[in-house]
Amino acid sequence: MPQMAPISWLTLFLVFSITLVIFNIKNYFCFSYNTNNNSQNMNIKQYKMNWKW
Repeated sequence: MPQMAPISWLTLFLVFSITLVIFNIKNYFCFSYNTNNNSQNMNIKQYKMNWKW
């Protein structure tokens, strides 16, 4: 099997690097949190703790 020329290694490196960057950008900007604006989330109970020393 013939060896690849250095220019081919450079183009492969650039193609894989660009693919990695595009994939990471896509995952970063396409991720969305589930925002639940239900009445259940609005009823947060807060307990005050009074310590008696």
